[in-house]
Amino acid sequence: MIRVRRGYFSIAVFALAVVCVLSFEVVQISSRDNNNTAIIRKIPTTQKVVALTIDDGPHYKTTPMILDILKEKDVKATFFVLGKNAEKNLQIVVREVAEGHEIASHGYSHRKFNRLSVREIQEEIEKTERILLQAAVKPKFFRPPYGAYNNRMVSTVKDKGYTTVLWSVDSNDWRLLSVDKMVKNVVDAVSPGKIILVHDGQYPLPTIAALPTIIDRLHEQGYEFVTVSELLNHHKAHRLQL
Repeated sequence: MIRVRRGYFSIAVFALAVVCVLSFEVVQISSRDNNNTAIIRKIPTTQKVVALTIDDGPHYKTTPMILDILKEKDVKATFFVLGKNAEKNLQIVVREVAEGHEIASHGYSHRKFNRLSVREIQEEIEKTERILLQAAVKPKFFRPPYGAYNNRMVSTVKDKGYTTVLWSVDSNDWRLLSVDKMVKNVVDAVSPGKIILVHDGQYPLPTIAALPTIIDRLHEQGYEFVTVSELLNHHKAHRLQL
């Protein structure tokens, strides 16, 4: 009887470990965070889905060109919009929404949020939200500029109704790499459930020339592009199947 009980205990411990590993892939929780706040970098799934996310826009020249590419390729993306750029180019945000893309927040002024006070973080979020509400529904997701975050930031944006989303595939397009190098950075790093980072906040960028090839290569490998919300829905379905 003792051996049987030990066997059940071992199975229970193993099952718990599996669940913990899967959860950690979805949300990386800071060890210093006492509020159980989390950030999302990727999700665990066997399905070939990836989220294309685009930061820093809208830019009057770059963003419409990217939207043209996405429309031609029938791909939906999540735009992490910078408030000060949306303020100047709100009609482009309107177009993003009309063409079925997801709108998320990148703050207002591209500051390092891990250096801001709670009130400064709130002001950045609220100011951007007021602008975006003129063109879209209230965003659900937030990405800190530079990926710079701490527990205070994650907890504060959570209190404002946002989930913090980072990335797991960095194109490094902002470094103005060659098109071939940018394509390689993305295609070589992609696997199911990952979140790809590109930018649209300046001109020129290799993104415009590289994106069609990236999309085609990943389509050839059987990948489907989804929004961040859709990616998280794949995680929910995955957990129900466990």
